Amino acid sequence: MTKIEQNAKLDRIGDRLQRAVQGTLRGQRVRDLLHGVWLGHPLHPAMVQVPVGAWISAAVLDLLPGQRRAATTLVALGTAGAVPAAVAGLNDWAALARDQRRVGLVHAASNTVGLALYAGSLAARLSGRHGTGRALAYLGLSAASMGAYIGGHLAYKQGAQVSQSISELHLMSDRWQTVAELATLPQRELVTREVDEVSVILYRHGDDVTVMLERCPHQSGPLGEGEVREIDGHACVVCPWHGSTFRLNGGEVVHGPSANDQQILPTRVVDGVLQTKLP
Repeated sequence: MTKIEQNAKLDRIGDRLQRAVQGTLRGQRVRDLLHGVWLGHPLHPAMVQVPVGAWISAAVLDLLPGQRRAATTLVALGTAGAVPAAVAGLNDWAALARDQRRVGLVHAASNTVGLALYAGSLAARLSGRHGTGRALAYLGLSAASMGAYIGGHLAYKQGAQVSQSISELHLMSDRWQTVAELATLPQRELVTREVDEVSVILYRHGDDVTVMLERCPHQSGPLGEGEVREIDGHACVVCPWHGSTFRLNGGEVVHGPSANDQQILPTRVVDGVLQTKLP
């Protein structure tokens, strides 16, 4: 897997595919839908439960007598469900870092092979060649399982679509800490400070001050260098790296590629001093 991460030869294909995906999925609403912004959770891993569950169930039924029709139905369901899951996955993949895209490309290739084998299995079953259909399905399950293994590496080792900022909360102590003098904070401007060596951004609106983790949950972009925009009546910060957008009054994600909200810290003002702590 490390060799795949470092294999620059994959960039020739990956860069072309990235441009194609970005050129096809242009609308912000479409991209946000596929990222899972509306769900508050990446959509792709949720969607793959349909094909994976259907195909594994079909594999079990193929071992039992008298279950041809049920197994064929599940193969068809899994094959149909794999297509939108793949589209959501490509949308996420196009916004990843280069080393992540290399692994994601192999992940997608393995799953594409699995999908093709299952499509062949379905065609064989519908034409009455159930033995061939079963054989192709087990080959397809092997390819999809390899794709799932690579996807696990992409998510759990490389952190693709995993919140990159939340781990910083473990570096903070569970007590109220001074952040700044309230009177020194400018109105409606981003200010960067540190709490236990964890970078946070401050945003003052009147007497209300938001304290938010500064690292973008998508790819650790510096939100403190981002732009403040008003969207639907809410002040939002836009990550300068990939455009992930979060409400400053609650941390809710407004636009992807991040599908995760950004962490807001509780605040209080004591004798004109702004304090914050772990949520």
